[in-house]
Amino acid sequence: MSTLVFQAALGGQVNLLGPNTASTYDLNVPAATDTLVAKNTTDTLTNKTLTSPTIATPTVTSGTFATPTLTNPTVTDYVESVVAIGNTGTAKTLSLTSGTVQTATLTDNCTFTMPTATAGKSFVLLLKTGAGSFTGTFTGVKWNLFGTPTVTATASKLDIFTFIADGTNWYGSASQGYTP
Repeated sequence: MSTLVFQAALGGQVNLLGPNTASTYDLNVPAATDTLVAKNTTDTLTNKTLTSPTIATPTVTSGTFATPTLTNPTVTDYVESVVAIGNTGTAKTLSLTSGTVQTATLTDNCTFTMPTATAGKSFVLLLKTGAGSFTGTFTGVKWNLFGTPTVTATASKLDIFTFIADGTNWYGSASQGYTP
C-alpha cells in the first residue's frame, strides 16, 4: 500500500492511500475550490448528472420527473391530478397534459376527441349530465360486447368513464347514474 500524507496546520493529517502496484493511476483534481464526495457520507449533489445510476431504496418527497422509468415501484398515498375541463359545448378535445382525472359538465350533445392512444396511458372522465337528455360520443374508443354506453339522460347525474390505451386503441368502460 502506498500512502501520500498531508500534514495539517493544527497537527492532524490526511492520508491518501493507493494500491501497491506497478500500474499508474491518475487522480484528476478540478481547477476549482471543491469538496470531494465520499462513499460513506451523506452529500448533496447540485447540478450533477448521474448517468445510468442504480438507486437501491429511493425516497422521493417532492419534485417532478420529466420521463422517469420505474421498475416495480411501490407507490403509496398518491394523488392524481384533477382537471376541470368545464362545460362541454358540442365538441371537446381531451388532453392528459394537465391531469388524468378529468371533470366536465354536458351542456349540449358533445363529441369528445380522444388524445393519442399511447400504450399504457389511462384516464378517468367524471361527466356530469347537466340539464339532462344530452348525448356523448367518444371518437376511436372500443367498448365491450354491450356496445357504446348511453350517457345518463336524467339531469344532475354523474357518469364515470374510464379509458386505457394499448398504443393503437382506446378501450372504454362506464359506470353510470351516480348522484354527485
